[in-house]
Amino acid sequence: MDDLFKSIPKVLRAAGLAPEVAEAAAMAAWRRAAGEGLRWNAVPFRLYQKTLVVAVPDAGWQKQLEAMSGQLLFRINSMLGQAVVTFIEFRVDPKTVEKQRQIIGRQKDEHAEQEKVALRTARGKVKLAAKSIRDDALRERFLIAAGSCLHRLEGENE
Repeated sequence: MDDLFKSIPKVLRAAGLAPEVAEAAAMAAWRRAAGEGLRWNAVPFRLYQKTLVVAVPDAGWQKQLEAMSGQLLFRINSMLGQAVVTFIEFRVDPKTVEKQRQIIGRQKDEHAEQEKVALRTARGKVKLAAKSIRDDALRERFLIAAGSCLHRLEGENE
């Protein structure tokens, strides 16, 4: 994913800063610059004349993020390799933020379900692999080690 993101400055140059490409790049850069911590409370939804418009749930978030806007601008434009965004406008828009929260929640649920399926598949493969080990002591050690690993993975996905 990092390699793909690193290609964005080249794509922007090749597109000649087409508005649609610049907007998509700015939003992707925002999400990366803002990180997981802000994902629930700050939703980019438009790039207009180099102003990135970001929805926030309330005036408290607006004030906090306005104080950080210089740092965020620097990070965004550094990622993009040019000044695609010159200003960030934080708008109080709780409905837009709530819609994004619902989307993120659905994505998390889908990801959790995919992880459960992957773990069930892994358990089946471990059992199949264990059957092929003829040495009882070695099979037991294999199952203990594999079980420990699966248990750790299950804990990470909760």
